[in-house]
This record gives sequence, C-alpha cells and structure tokens, in this order.
Amino acid sequence: MAVMLMPGGFDPWLEIQKYQHSAGIMDGKVGATSIFIGTMRDFNDGDPVKGMTLEHYPGMTEKQLETIVAEAQQQWQVLDCLVIHRVGDILPNEPIVLVAVWTGHRGDAFDASRYIMEALKSRAPFWKKERLLSEDERWVAENTNGYRSV
Repeated sequence: MAVMLMPGGFDPWLEIQKYQHSAGIMDGKVGATSIFIGTMRDFNDGDPVKGMTLEHYPGMTEKQLETIVAEAQQQWQVLDCLVIHRVGDILPNEPIVLVAVWTGHRGDAFDASRYIMEALKSRAPFWKKERLLSEDERWVAENTNGYRSV
C-alpha cells in the first residue's frame, strides 16, 4: 500500500507502472485492477474555472488517507493499493487523484476503489480555492456528489 501527496503534476499511467514493478504486484495473484483517475474540470457551479489551489494539512491528510485504505483492506480482499493526490496549483485537465486497487476478483476491486474515492472526497482534509475566468477567487464549500445509484 502506498499513499502519496504530489506538489507537482504526475502521469497516472507511469505511476501505476512504476508501482506495479517496484511492489511486484503482477505475480499471478492479481485477477483485477480497478483504476480511478480524477482530473480538474474547467467549470464548477456554473462558472468557468481557470485553475485552483489545493491545500492540505501535512501529516494529517496522509494519515487520513492511510486510514481510509486500511478500512477498504478490512472490508474487501485487497492485495495492494496506490493512492496519489495532488496538492498546490492545478490547471484544468491535469490529474488530481489516482486510486488503483489490485485484487483477486473484479467485485472487490470495484467496491474497494469506489469506497476509497468516496471516503477520500468526504473525509480527507483538503481545501480547494478556485480561480475563476472572471479573475475572482472562491473557496469550494462542498464536493460534488459523485455517487449515483444505478
């Protein structure tokens, strides 16, 4: 398991490859990998957004992310997990978050990945300040609802 905060941009596909190689994940036990990559939109609440600053509480944020991953590992048969989250200045289309979960079966991979992402959005101490096209700035009061039942 690895949790990382990145102050600069990252390539999620490269990070997945590096982690799989270094952790020896592809050793025959893995039957499923669920990957979620969140990117910055250029709009929010009906306004065009040209960038944002993502702040965090050093030490506390990493600990909360590790707790969330540990909870997922207790509920599902997770073999390994990688969570990377951006901090600092971010532009539209740049990756903000990567959640990769390796399991023996697809159900565990899907469920654990979704759990980690939803818990991260609601519990991890991150604060977003958007820079609007109008040159105004605003703090984002709440996250958008990412969960919709089918």
